[in-house]
Amino acid sequence: MDNRISRYSMKMGKCEITGMYLFASDVHCHHYIPPHAGGTDKFSNLRILQKEVGQLILQTQKETIDVLKNKLGLTEMMMNKINQYREKYALDPV
Repeated sequence: MDNRISRYSMKMGKCEITGMYLFASDVHCHHYIPPHAGGTDKFSNLRILQKEVGQLILQTQKETIDVLKNKLGLTEMMMNKINQYREKYALDPV
């Protein structure tokens, strides 16, 4: 838990992809390298994301992906980052 709090504090409470300020209820602490692939809870492997961004990274249903992309209004640069995260989870780009 300390690493998660430290990461949130270091990022000044902002999503590491969208840059939006996040209230505690909006935060998703994401493993950059997934636990099933050897990722740990170390500070360097954690990312602070908006909940919906975290959902988009892990989503496989096209309809849900489209809804989340429209809702979030992501730029090309943000989508590139999301796809980098998806690659770590062996998921196709969105």
